Amino acid sequence: MKSLISTFMLLSILSFAGITAAEPAASAVEIKTLANPANPVAETIAPAVETVTIVTTDTVATPTVDKGDTAWMMVSTLLVIMMVIPGLGLFYGGLVRSKNMLSVLIQVMVVFSLVAVLWVIYGYSLAFGGEGLIIGNFDKLFLLGINVDSLADTFTENVKIPEFIFVAFQSTFAGITCALIVGSFAERIKFSAVLLFTVIWFTFSYLPIAHMVWGAGGYLLGKGALDFAGGTVVHINAAVAGLVGAYVVGKRIGYGKEAMTPHSLTLTMVGASLLWVGWFGFNAGSNLESNGGATLAFINTLVATSAAVLAWSTGEALSKGKASMLGAASGAVSGLVAITPACGSVGPMGAIIIGLVGGFLCLWGVNGLKRILGADDSLDVFGVHGVGGIVGALLTGVFTAPSLGGTGKEDFSIGSQLLIQAEGVVITLVWSGVVAYIAYKLVDVLIGLRVSEEIERVGLDVSSHGETAYHL
Repeated sequence: MKSLISTFMLLSILSFAGITAAEPAASAVEIKTLANPANPVAETIAPAVETVTIVTTDTVATPTVDKGDTAWMMVSTLLVIMMVIPGLGLFYGGLVRSKNMLSVLIQVMVVFSLVAVLWVIYGYSLAFGGEGLIIGNFDKLFLLGINVDSLADTFTENVKIPEFIFVAFQSTFAGITCALIVGSFAERIKFSAVLLFTVIWFTFSYLPIAHMVWGAGGYLLGKGALDFAGGTVVHINAAVAGLVGAYVVGKRIGYGKEAMTPHSLTLTMVGASLLWVGWFGFNAGSNLESNGGATLAFINTLVATSAAVLAWSTGEALSKGKASMLGAASGAVSGLVAITPACGSVGPMGAIIIGLVGGFLCLWGVNGLKRILGADDSLDVFGVHGVGGIVGALLTGVFTAPSLGGTGKEDFSIGSQLLIQAEGVVITLVWSGVVAYIAYKLVDVLIGLRVSEEIERVGLDVSSHGETAYHL
């Protein structure tokens, strides 16, 4: 009798909680009532029990879309746009001669705008669509199937963000990558050639590398390569294309014989500062959520950059007897580049070391390495973004280790991860280099790469765009 009463009470409670046998259900749970509930041992002594089978409904968790995450991603996207326009534009513009100031500004702005349009037409689909090893597919061509209700994954299971903001955020990465290349062949290339090269290189180099590193099924992602915000995808990728361009386009007239000093270090300082501020959106925004992971990327971006400024300035003081404003600004960018792939997986102390190493090695990159390579890389794209990207990518494999303050798993192996990181670096160097060389040669055949000697001497501002940056 007591057993029946107990069973009745249990069913009543379950019914009140909304669990009934009448609901469409999937799993059955057996609840046993002992013949003598006062003596649990009785179950083993007297196995005769009453069994009640209750059917429960399997529930599927509803995806969570947090307004804070959405707002953070919108702000991060705006910050990355500020990195390019005006940040990168002013940084590059101040470094060239005054007669080419506007040419650099318009190249940066138009290249970024061109890539943003190409991104939504087919770039996003090829980078993040499908699950191919090297490239995506055309399932999301023209953003097909994406609307205000479409959701994109984050790093937290079942936490989503609107797909439109993910598309927009990633478009800024593609845009700044292509705009970075402009600095390598500044002051002597045709505007039309810049745009045609951008279309070709974006399609055949940026998109495959982005998919391999970040896309579902991507080769490097599957291997376990770590690139939180674009050390390989953005910086090494762009730097190699720029270096190849410096070789193919050729040296500026008078290079090595005439003074080609920056015309406005003030503007370069302003540009570097805007890059630093915007980079918080670049790195912390890559966390895709406004949570602790974003704050880790945020503080790492701060301290690594500061360390690189100190490293570069110290290196200059030791080698040249004095530190320079140009060096401090360049050091800041080198630190930003170096910490980019590691910002979400290393600890702050690891970030400081990455910044210090990046600052010193990038200083060597724009001095010693540049002389060894013999290329007229106008604004030292490879020396900063190439060297800094390689340093950051490799050291990510070291300082992600939990024993060094990183967020890696307990079985994290520095040696194994370094090999994976190195493979990602080599693939990016070779892939981007080959695609860039073919693209430059193709553009040269179709429309020509370089302006005439007369136009170059007059300056691209007046000759190519009919404007001057200054009226004195």
